[in-house]
Amino acid sequence: MLKKVVSAVSILAIALSISAVKPAVTEAAPISEANSTIFGPNVYVFDPTMAAADIQNITSSVFSSLESSEFSSDRKAFLFKPGSYNLNFNVGFYTQVSGLGQNPNDVNINGGLNINADWDNGNATRNFWRSIENLSITPSGGTTQIAVSQAAPLRRLHIKGNLDLFDFDANWNAGWASGGFLADSIVDNAVVPASQQQWFSRNSQWGSWANGVWNMVFVGVTNPPAGQFPDPPYTVVDRTPVIREKPYLYINGAGQYQVFVPSLQSNTQGVSWANGQTPGQSVSIDQFYIARPETSSAADMNTALSQGKHLLFTPGIYHLSDTIRITNANTVVLGIGIPTLIPDNGKTAISVNDVDGVKIAGLTIDAGPVNSPSLLEVGAGASTLSHAGNPTSLHDITLRTGGASAGRNDTGLKINSNDVIADQLWIWRADHGAGAGWTSNASKNGLIVNGSNVTIYGLFNEHHNEYQTLWNGNGGRVYFYQSEIPYDVPNQAAWMSKNGSVNGYASYKVADNVTSHEAWGLGVYSYFRDAAVKLESAIEVPNAPGVKLHHATTIWLSGTAGSEITHIINNTGGRVYANSPAAAMRQTLSEFAGTGTADTQAPSTPANLTAAAASSSSINLNWTAATDNVGVTGYEIYRGGTLAGTTATTSYSDSSLTAATAYSYTVKAKDAAGNLSAASNAATATTQAGSAAALDRSGWTATSSPTSGDVPANLLDGSMSTRWSTGTAMVPRQSFTVDMKAVKSFKKIVMDSTGSDGDYPRGYEVYVSNDGSNWGSAVVTGSGSGPVVTATFAVQSARYIKVVQTGNATSWWSIREVNLYN
Repeated sequence: MLKKVVSAVSILAIALSISAVKPAVTEAAPISEANSTIFGPNVYVFDPTMAAADIQNITSSVFSSLESSEFSSDRKAFLFKPGSYNLNFNVGFYTQVSGLGQNPNDVNINGGLNINADWDNGNATRNFWRSIENLSITPSGGTTQIAVSQAAPLRRLHIKGNLDLFDFDANWNAGWASGGFLADSIVDNAVVPASQQQWFSRNSQWGSWANGVWNMVFVGVTNPPAGQFPDPPYTVVDRTPVIREKPYLYINGAGQYQVFVPSLQSNTQGVSWANGQTPGQSVSIDQFYIARPETSSAADMNTALSQGKHLLFTPGIYHLSDTIRITNANTVVLGIGIPTLIPDNGKTAISVNDVDGVKIAGLTIDAGPVNSPSLLEVGAGASTLSHAGNPTSLHDITLRTGGASAGRNDTGLKINSNDVIADQLWIWRADHGAGAGWTSNASKNGLIVNGSNVTIYGLFNEHHNEYQTLWNGNGGRVYFYQSEIPYDVPNQAAWMSKNGSVNGYASYKVADNVTSHEAWGLGVYSYFRDAAVKLESAIEVPNAPGVKLHHATTIWLSGTAGSEITHIINNTGGRVYANSPAAAMRQTLSEFAGTGTADTQAPSTPANLTAAAASSSSINLNWTAATDNVGVTGYEIYRGGTLAGTTATTSYSDSSLTAATAYSYTVKAKDAAGNLSAASNAATATTQAGSAAALDRSGWTATSSPTSGDVPANLLDGSMSTRWSTGTAMVPRQSFTVDMKAVKSFKKIVMDSTGSDGDYPRGYEVYVSNDGSNWGSAVVTGSGSGPVVTATFAVQSARYIKVVQTGNATSWWSIREVNLYN
């Protein structure tokens, strides 16, 4: 009986698709047809002959209802048939916007298609769960704004202008954004991340890329930005080793719906459609079971799958009484409009047999009220089968434990099959929303990988109670990793690994028996909100010759005093524990390579240590890099024979010192095994004499060239939460000028760029004037080497002071506060 029902549904789908999708006609299509297709009322299929005002009304109305609806149960998809549309609209939560052309340029939005963060005053760190795919955008103002964080993928886009990846707050300060994903896309002009903390880009191209904050990874990109990690924080991999692009829905030349399934490709660079059609094959819509939330059950879907059907989820919430079982090779499971699956009775939501070529894309799976062993499982148990020629691939998958509704699970995603490819995953144990609590929305691990040769691009994995990622299979590769460890650990005793002997659970754990593993661009972040908790190492990997990690960073976002990430990898690397100084907030490690044997060889001795007083309370140190048989991972700085700090670079600023006091320093190099070099030569410097407090800046004003949304007044407002910036990369002749409104005597200027530590001037000249027009010669020139730049000179008496940039850098020149001293 069920077989007959499915067949009837399929026949009806074919008939409806033929009648609902017609070749282009000259008469205008009524807007009422937009959501009267085979995909149900939550999908709007727009035709270029429909009145632009009617389309604008629908898109604007949906955005109005979903702009700030972070945990809404509503779901929408806007699908645009080939053609040009004069529209300007924004994309809110749980909304997918896609072109129905074979290629992105078949659909053009002429005017604007943007994602803003106005609902949270420019803060885009919660702009999740939406997507834009397979179309072109011609922005009327020249710039498309897509201010997003996790689970907001951008694919197959052609942006005919600039692309901003952030939004401004009400005072025109760049609001934070926290990670996104761009693939198979072209941006004709500049990409400006600005305050984006991390980002992953794959197989794309642009006119230019402007800056970076903490962790940005580029794989298979034709023109990645230049720079050396950690400043700027770029990780570049020349080619994408193996990828299958995400399947997508389109309309063929006969006006019929098809799902295009891109081919597996190896060693690629650039977009798949730049010089013609993306390689692959089309599957007719009649080969799909079209699931609707109001009518489709797990039993219906499993029956269709067992008969060889593919599965297409339309927007909505699907409550599952049973696991959806994918048993046939090459099955395509595609979601449109952010469909969300919830296992109500503690079962796994989707399981995939250990078969070739399954594709799962565009789904969100929420844990249900009864604990599930996993939410998505690929393969069952240990597997010896190779799928290298036709691997299973996962695209744009979100797995959530809590947030939208209370839920529990042991593991988010378990990969048992070999050769699986994953492309943009967010596995999230909710830190806010419904059910968020240490014991109420428990999730032990976000990801467990048991299969061999698994490759993941863009892995976001956060807040789980134990290891965020546990990798047991050999040959694994990860390109970009972003992970916040749990906020809500109640106390240290509740969060101890290795039978209670080690503080915390590493975010990224590669099992001790693994002999080959490689990862690029890993960022682990802490905000221990509820207790002074410590994590011994953010990353734990075996010391095997085949284990290599490239570019890792830890960040202390905020937290209870006394909390920290003590090390980056395997008890190596400095701790992060506060927002200031800069080294307390961010630590980096450029390379880790396992040796397979105990490394007992110490690094060479650092040479040419110099010390120079920077102010009455700080001394700057510089030295020549040491070498090591495996690799130097950092340096320990000793003041008077006592450890004063650590750094991963060959410079260090020692602060909070006493004025007019001599200090002696040595430096030792350290490797991944903890071996220390001999001490460097000693270097001594005396801090500058103490002086009166900074001049009173009441009534002072400032101007700058250029001027951005970070206004010059921020230089003098007394707030360390604001900053002035040029709004563009550093180039010579940029400047700011301070008018003290009366002649003052001064001999020192201090420019504080902390918080965005790479924004200090690479070179500068300081001028003074009594009339603001005649400046004469520079009273001092110099170059910055860290976030606080101090320039001293002979006593000057003047009303105006001007600082001119003489260097170049991809970072913006920005300063929190400027102070003058007499």
